[in-house]
Amino acid sequence: MTQPLPALTVDIDPRLLEILVCPVTHGPLTYDRDKAELVSKSAKLAYPIRDGVPIMLPEEARELTD
Repeated sequence: MTQPLPALTVDIDPRLLEILVCPVTHGPLTYDRDKAELVSKSAKLAYPIRDGVPIMLPEEARELTD
């Protein structure tokens, strides 16, 4: 029996987080390492990080639920 693969985690440069803002609200983003997403609490959107690159397109973002 094979073991499941560990979840991939992505590290984001803290300086990049200081520069990036939500394209919808222009507000700050927080990094969710477990889900590999940048989260805009004010827009209630989570932007995916694919292959180490943040995808900052609102149409690619996941809507957050309360």
